[in-house]
Amino acid sequence: MEVILLERVPKLGQMGETVRVKDGFARNFLLPRGKALRATEANKKRFETQRTQLEARNLEMKGEAEKVGAELDGKTYVIIRQAGETGQLYGSVSTRDIADAISAGGVSVNRTQVAVLHPIKTLGLHAVPVRLHPEVEVKVTINVARSQEEAERQERGEDVTVREETSMDALGLEVGAALAEAGGDEG
Repeated sequence: MEVILLERVPKLGQMGETVRVKDGFARNFLLPRGKALRATEANKKRFETQRTQLEARNLEMKGEAEKVGAELDGKTYVIIRQAGETGQLYGSVSTRDIADAISAGGVSVNRTQVAVLHPIKTLGLHAVPVRLHPEVEVKVTINVARSQEEAERQERGEDVTVREETSMDALGLEVGAALAEAGGDEG
C-alpha cells in the first residue's frame, strides 16, 4: 500500500514522502496513529494544502521535545529490584518501569518513548535511549540496584555483584580444622 507520511517515521522516511509499506503496517500502525494517509489523489491534494500547518506543528513539537530533552539528557534514575547474589534480577525492568521512574523524577514520559530493545535483567547502570520526538532522542542512565545504598555504591563505580571468595587453601584449612575437631570428640 502506498501512503503519504504526515511526520518523520524512523527507517521509513520524512514528512511528505510517498512510500510503499505492507498493508498490515499501514492499517494497524501508520493510519490509526495519524502518521500517514493513503496515497490517493484526494489525499495528496489535501496534504499539499495542509503541508505548512503540519510542518509548523512538527517544528513546534520538536522545539518542545528539545527543551525537555535538554533537561532529561544524561540524568540518572534509580530503580530498586530484588536480585540474586550474581546480580540477576528476579524479574525484569520494563519500559513501563523506566517511564514511571522518569515521570516520578518530574518529566512526563510515555512508555512508548522509551526505546529499550530488551528488558533489563541485571543489576548495574544501563544507558537507555528516550525518543521524545522522531527527530529528538536523548540518553538517560537507569541504575538498577537492590537498595538505595547499593545504588550509591554503583554510582561511584563499585561492582556490587562480587562476592567474597574464599581461596581453596583457606577452605581446606577450615574443613581440616572441622574434621580434626569432630574426630577429637569421638576418641
